[in-house]
Amino acid sequence: MSSNMPRLFLLTLGLLSWIPVFLCKITTEEGLAVLEGGSLTIPCHYEPQFTGYVKYWCQGRTRDFCTSIAQTDDLHSTDPSEAKVSIFDDPVQLVFTVTMSDLKEDDSGWYMCGVKIGGVWSADDIAFTYINVIHGMSIVNSRVSGEEGSSVTVECLYSERYRKSEKKWCRSGDLKSCLVAGSDGSYDDASVAISDDRTGAFTVTLKKLQVKDTGWFWCSAGQQKMGVHVLVTERPMAATSVSVTSSPTPGQTVEHLSPQRSITDCVHYRSPVWVSMAVCLTLLLCVALLVRKLWKLRKRDPMLKKANVMTGTYNEFAEDMKSAAVIILSKDSPDRHMY
Repeated sequence: MSSNMPRLFLLTLGLLSWIPVFLCKITTEEGLAVLEGGSLTIPCHYEPQFTGYVKYWCQGRTRDFCTSIAQTDDLHSTDPSEAKVSIFDDPVQLVFTVTMSDLKEDDSGWYMCGVKIGGVWSADDIAFTYINVIHGMSIVNSRVSGEEGSSVTVECLYSERYRKSEKKWCRSGDLKSCLVAGSDGSYDDASVAISDDRTGAFTVTLKKLQVKDTGWFWCSAGQQKMGVHVLVTERPMAATSVSVTSSPTPGQTVEHLSPQRSITDCVHYRSPVWVSMAVCLTLLLCVALLVRKLWKLRKRDPMLKKANVMTGTYNEFAEDMKSAAVIILSKDSPDRHMY
């Protein structure tokens, strides 16, 4: 029994060393896509106990084969506004962000944001994300809506190779309806305005909306095009004598929102130190109770053996008595009885 105790103790310590591995993970986006030539900012969230640790960003699928690109303790880094990759730690918000600029298709792949921990029992806290750099087009909002008489804006994004391509806005199914931005990247009339910034986006503003403007449209750059649905609702009847200032209706202003934190980021968390201590004490208590139980059972073994011997002797004596009774009954006449 005593020889098993060191093994149990070592097993307990081994389990405790794995607790940070299961409970501790920083969080980031699982996957991101960006048009070629564009920029991307990736947030990496961490727990308060890591505010003073070094954070880093590297390219690769595993920690051992990850090529470091940027880290917060690099004192010789260039101006963030000029660097293709920059890193910034915000200990107040408990997040460090990595910004990658002028992305190319070759930049697609696995990346990792991590907190440098080190130590014998603790590995770096890391989280992976996949970045996909594509060429083509995308729409900030593929469905927009507004009331009669109002305006809505559609933002059409395109990759670097389409910066000099012709930009169009057309009603779906009617090629004759296409409006084309001029050599200066703009078009403007009473109902539609197109403006191309020549860096990766052009906007289409639909003015003085009418119910008949409801339908599918598409914006295009070169051979690439993306569909947009426009919904125009009737203006509600209201008293003209009362002036009411209301907030813009959904769809009147279409903004390019930054990526939101995914739900799966909340699945992983790093436990406080007291949680690990509580788990340690619980495991040690369970081991102690198990040892005590086994020790009591071992002490009872001699007593159980004596009881078994006595029980066996009594059973043999009872069998002999039964045999004797049978002999007495069979020896004499039927009138004899055993009392």
